[in-house]
Amino acid sequence: MRKETIKKKYGMGSNVRFMMAAARNVPSVPYLVAAQALTAVGISLLELFVTPVLLGKMEAHAALRELLLLIGGFTLGLICLRMLAAYIELNTLPGRVEVRMGIMNEIARKSAVCSYPLMEEPECQNRLAKAREVVQSNNEAAEAIWKTLYEILKNCIAFVICLFLLRDINFFLIVVTLVTTVLGYLVTNYISGWEYRHREEKAAVLRKMYYVQEKSQDRYLAKDVRIFGMGNWLRELLDGHLRLFEDFCKRREKKYLLADAIDVMLALLRNGIAYGYLTALTLRGELSAARFLLLFTAVGEFTEWVRGILSGFSVLHRQCLEISPIREYLDQEEIFRMEGGESLCIREGIPFEIELKNVTFRYPGADKPVLERLNLTIPWGEKLAVVGPNGAGKTTLVKLICGLYDPTEGEVLLNGVNVKRFNRREYYRLFAGVFQDFSVLAGSVLLNVSQDTDGDRKRAWDCLERAGAADKVRSLPRGLDTNMDKSVFNDAAEFSGGEMQRLMLARLLYRNSPIILLDEPTAALDAIAESDIYNRYRELTAGHTSVYISHRLASTGFCDRIILLENGGIAEEGTHEKLLAAGGRYAELFEMQSRYYQEGGEGNEQNTEESR
Repeated sequence: MRKETIKKKYGMGSNVRFMMAAARNVPSVPYLVAAQALTAVGISLLELFVTPVLLGKMEAHAALRELLLLIGGFTLGLICLRMLAAYIELNTLPGRVEVRMGIMNEIARKSAVCSYPLMEEPECQNRLAKAREVVQSNNEAAEAIWKTLYEILKNCIAFVICLFLLRDINFFLIVVTLVTTVLGYLVTNYISGWEYRHREEKAAVLRKMYYVQEKSQDRYLAKDVRIFGMGNWLRELLDGHLRLFEDFCKRREKKYLLADAIDVMLALLRNGIAYGYLTALTLRGELSAARFLLLFTAVGEFTEWVRGILSGFSVLHRQCLEISPIREYLDQEEIFRMEGGESLCIREGIPFEIELKNVTFRYPGADKPVLERLNLTIPWGEKLAVVGPNGAGKTTLVKLICGLYDPTEGEVLLNGVNVKRFNRREYYRLFAGVFQDFSVLAGSVLLNVSQDTDGDRKRAWDCLERAGAADKVRSLPRGLDTNMDKSVFNDAAEFSGGEMQRLMLARLLYRNSPIILLDEPTAALDAIAESDIYNRYRELTAGHTSVYISHRLASTGFCDRIILLENGGIAEEGTHEKLLAAGGRYAELFEMQSRYYQEGGEGNEQNTEESR
């Protein structure tokens, strides 16, 4: 049903209209396609008529001056039309690229602003991958479709003109030409479609081959490749995949050879019948030599134009199928109320209280819920720590609080109002967060702190000073304008784990949102560096509601309240001291971690003594 719905909704005509609409900001593109087709037809007709007309004039014993003028006229016409065609071709490419880039931007915009759960759905990710593939180069359907439309229009116009030229010859010849052309196209197209029918096999081989190539060149894996001597092993893997691809290409070329042989035989049959018929008419005096040459050439051109029309629509059909994932991705219905809804007044001094009321959350396809009938109130200004074993639902809880997920059952309330009633984008403005996998953009330090292409430099420096990152940024060659991410910029700066955390703290301060979320942002740091970072969080987030997730229980001591999640709910709740005094699960986990650090410390002392 889904395939039928998509096919009906995104048919060939519908997708052509979509591309026309995509070109509304570059209106010259459709007109240039039409002009290019008309110019190409004009060139074909001049080339078709030039020899027969000259031969006819010579048969009529025309004067040399008339012949020279005629040759000059045809030559000048061809030169002008070819210059015009080259000019149109030169000017049509930028417009086509701009249309494709516009679609690419729409895909990126949809990815950046759509409901968060959509981005986690495998089906949505597949649509996104296919949509990106269609717009990644000039040869893909989102741009190549204009060339296909040009070919179809050109061949259709030329076909009609050719029918007019052949109107006075035997209808049988036209039928034979049409039948052999269509039959040849269908047979060769089916055989040539072997590669398309085996595209999954080809894709699997190429995917593995490109994967090995990519990993062999990955600078982050370079140490492992050299230390473990993986070079020869990777080379053998790549050679194996190359041999598989070579075998696939050999099988494909055999099919193509058969298709070419059939096409040649049908062409011989068609041309033999046409040549024999026109020769007989000429010998009986019914055709002049010039007329014979014109009609025989027209039969050949007629064949090519018919094949061009059939081939063009076949390519157009395939390209429209490839364009469909773009529309499927862009037309996905939002899960949340991203537009409209109640407005939020977010001003300094306005308190916000978060309440989770009988909240149950189950991931799609999961056997049991992660959280079940959970109740939690976070008063304004509280520093709340969330701890618990892996899989207890800590990150899920944070995502429910900040509106990235909606509960399966129950509700999340903001000042007593269900957050579903708010514009979700406005609701997101309440929050600033540092997560385990925070985003570092390939851009300047200023861009990464401000998250704005026109960031306030003075404010950024102030946030960096407060976060303890200003000295690091001052030491960089270009200060705030120093680029980050070496995969894009050769001169990019690299930050240590602690330095990056301070940079993220500066970003958090720059946003200045009422509610702060920290989801194990210091997991990769040692205990001392983590303590320093949390001390800064504690000092700089005063006057904000804060939710901390941490595996290291010692880092939660400064929080007003700690909740321990386990078995889908809140197992324990209280301050650090009260939970230790209670001697429950929290105290047990704290004791285990303390013992680990004590044993680690003793081991380090022993190793130091032995090294002496």
